[in-house]
Amino acid sequence: MSDTGSYIEQAEVERQMRRQIQQELQLNPENIKATVNLLDEGNTVPFIARYRKELTGSLDEEQIRAIEERMQYLRGLAQRKEEVLRLIDEQGKLTENLKDQILHAKKLQEVEDYYRPYKQKRRTKATIAKEKGLEPLAHWLLEGHTEDPQTKAADFLSDEHGIESEDEALQGAKDIIAEMVSDQPESRKWIRHLTFQRAQLVTKQKNEEEDGKNVYEMYYDYQEPLHKVPPHRILAMNRGEKEDILRVAIQAPTEDITHRLAQDWVKDKQASPSVSYVKDAVLDSYKRLIAPSIEREVRKELTEKAEEQAIEIFAKNVKSLLLQPPVRGRYVLGIDPAYRTGCKWAIVDPTGKMLDIGVIYPTPPRNEVEKARKEVLGLLEQYPIDIIAIGNGTASRETEQFVAETIKAYTGERQLSFIIINEAGASVYSASALAKEEFPDLDVAERSAISIARRLQDPLAELVKIDPKSIGVGQYQHDVSQSRLSESLTFVVESAVNQVGVDVNTASASLLQYVSGLNKSVANQVVKYREKEGLFKSRKQLLKVPRLGAKTFEQAVGFLRVFDGEDPLDQTPIHTESYQEADMFLKELGFKKDQVGSEALIEALDSVNLQEWANKLNLGLPTLTDIVQALQKPRRDPRDQLTKPLLQTDVLQLEHLKEGMQLEGTVRNVVDFGAFVDIGLKNDGLVHISKMSKRYVSHPMDVVSVGDIVTVWVTQVDQQRGRVGLSMLPPDEISSV
Repeated sequence: MSDTGSYIEQAEVERQMRRQIQQELQLNPENIKATVNLLDEGNTVPFIARYRKELTGSLDEEQIRAIEERMQYLRGLAQRKEEVLRLIDEQGKLTENLKDQILHAKKLQEVEDYYRPYKQKRRTKATIAKEKGLEPLAHWLLEGHTEDPQTKAADFLSDEHGIESEDEALQGAKDIIAEMVSDQPESRKWIRHLTFQRAQLVTKQKNEEEDGKNVYEMYYDYQEPLHKVPPHRILAMNRGEKEDILRVAIQAPTEDITHRLAQDWVKDKQASPSVSYVKDAVLDSYKRLIAPSIEREVRKELTEKAEEQAIEIFAKNVKSLLLQPPVRGRYVLGIDPAYRTGCKWAIVDPTGKMLDIGVIYPTPPRNEVEKARKEVLGLLEQYPIDIIAIGNGTASRETEQFVAETIKAYTGERQLSFIIINEAGASVYSASALAKEEFPDLDVAERSAISIARRLQDPLAELVKIDPKSIGVGQYQHDVSQSRLSESLTFVVESAVNQVGVDVNTASASLLQYVSGLNKSVANQVVKYREKEGLFKSRKQLLKVPRLGAKTFEQAVGFLRVFDGEDPLDQTPIHTESYQEADMFLKELGFKKDQVGSEALIEALDSVNLQEWANKLNLGLPTLTDIVQALQKPRRDPRDQLTKPLLQTDVLQLEHLKEGMQLEGTVRNVVDFGAFVDIGLKNDGLVHISKMSKRYVSHPMDVVSVGDIVTVWVTQVDQQRGRVGLSMLPPDEISSV
């Protein structure tokens, strides 16, 4: 142990960690060091990615996040190594060789393997045998003597310990050997590797007497090479096992493993009569101790990898949904469809303010179609509505049919259209304290109708009010680690919010809490200050908000916008720390700040030599590049560059579909095996991964994202189950793939 009380030299370990991250992520070591320092100083990922590009080499959020996560893991690993070394040292059993092995372990599992022989165990067969004094006999068997083991075992008979026969003594010795074999870290390492490479994952139906089809039917008698099982199948099998429908097991190459284990332990002592006893102990060790343990470890690792994949897919889908382009400047009629309780409707103005609300009954059981149509046509006359947003829940398609027919009956001058909105999580929001606070006099469905309309106007501003886990754009998200899922989704929402920027004078506390550096408490303080003092006139005014200190201001201010305020730079993503340089830059070019975004300034900036100006202003080139883009397009919203939502005027029926028919649709969900596309039917159609491109596709996300508008062709229509198979390849190209 070192004089400082630590087994690990921290500075050197940190250097090793950064080297390991550099090898894994293939990034510049200096950029990694700078990023780690910035994170340790309390800077947020969005802030570092946007405003510290010179230090990080312009690493993006995903790369910075990867560095952060790996550093957390490696620091946790170092902490565990320190703890294990201490625990072994306290037993007086820490050798230099063992210490070196533990210090060089790359994974937590390796550290636990080395610690296993020294770990305090509950009473096992081996510990009982040791208590009876049989450990010397175990070592004698391993040494490979020529004497008969039965004769040697007679020396260990004991009334005191209850050893009445040579066979009992030899069995106890074999139990000790079995545990020694099980505790050998190098053996466990290669057995784990061999199991991954050559084992089969096997599933069986648990209760074969149960009749009827089941979602797990394909797994009733199924096996697949362990290393080939895709993540979504791992999670499906786990769920089937949890629901007590499936038995899941790993079939490892037992004979090969036990043969190699025996060779390791008997070595060159084949002529010894002890060999058969050692081989028995090895076989027992594998079947009773090693195999069940390795199976648990392997399945745990498979599950963790599958969960990471599921979380990654869900997170990417959520981000795509959050970054759907807003439909600005439009009055929207939002409808929350239902049967018995009627379809609640709400009209919102371009700012999202609710103007009117009501209920119609065009669906069963009341079927008041004409009365409902007359009411909607009256609303269209009263308000300048040109889009109707319909939630995709219960009675959605019947409501869609009603709306399409109502649009045909409309005789006004406006061009009307409708859109189906994914209302996943709307009911969660509508019943929340937040919704009750905003609309205390409305019921849940009325609030939901408002939310549906607002989701079209600004998806990001509305969706941040909902727990991201309630947004249904993933697979198996309820089967994964919920804490890890929440952590990942929070990062995704923060990333989306900060990528877009937030109007500090209109943003809700729900939106503000995701701004870099802010939290729920500070976000509420910003809103309270705004309500008390009036609209913010400048970014600097944020420093007057209680609990919003200098560090928080530094992290947040670049992502907060003050439109039509005292300083035109406050509407841009330019950080206040660069205002002086931005002012000087404009003056040198002969412009004033109120000309930001003007055609003359845009043209002038297109012709400047950025590197020369960066040197002159003592700014990094990446920072100046961002400043120039902000001065040219001060109110730029990255969502505006994306494809606008697909609006409809008529309804498609399943009966209308024929194989080979070409359609346009919106990608609603992306999963491991394909993408679900809304083509205007009750259920989304599936484009299998094999029908996405003529080239090889490793994952559907390489081709599509949630919200994409895609051209598809019908490949299969299942009228009975209401399912539609789709292809993104024209019919004449499918056969050639």
